[in-house]
Amino acid sequence: MERRIRRELRTVRAMIGLHCRDRHGCGPGRCDRCGALWEYTRQRVERCPFRDDKPTCLRCTVHCFRPEMREEIRAAMRYAGPRMPWRHPVLALLHLLDERSGQRSPAR
Repeated sequence: MERRIRRELRTVRAMIGLHCRDRHGCGPGRCDRCGALWEYTRQRVERCPFRDDKPTCLRCTVHCFRPEMREEIRAAMRYAGPRMPWRHPVLALLHLLDERSGQRSPAR
C-alpha cells in the first residue's frame, strides 16, 4: 500500500478515536458505531480508484461514501480537525501538506 495512503489511514483513525473518546466517552477503544465507521472508511480508502494519484478526500471529485456514512465521517472530522494539531501534531501537519501539495483532483 502506498505510504501516503497508510498515513491518511493513520490520520483518519486518530480523528475517529479522538471524536469517539471525547464525544462518546469511550476509553482507549472505540464504540461499536465508531468502530463501524473506521472499518467502512478503511475499506473505502483502500479501494480508492485513484490509488496512485489519490488526492485528499476533501479535494476528490468522486465521493465514494454512502450519504449517511459521509455525514458521520464529516462530523468526526469537524470535531477532531481543530484538535489534531494539539493531540497529533505530526499527522496534522502532514495532512495539511498533503492537502496543499501538487496533487490535483482526478477530473482535471
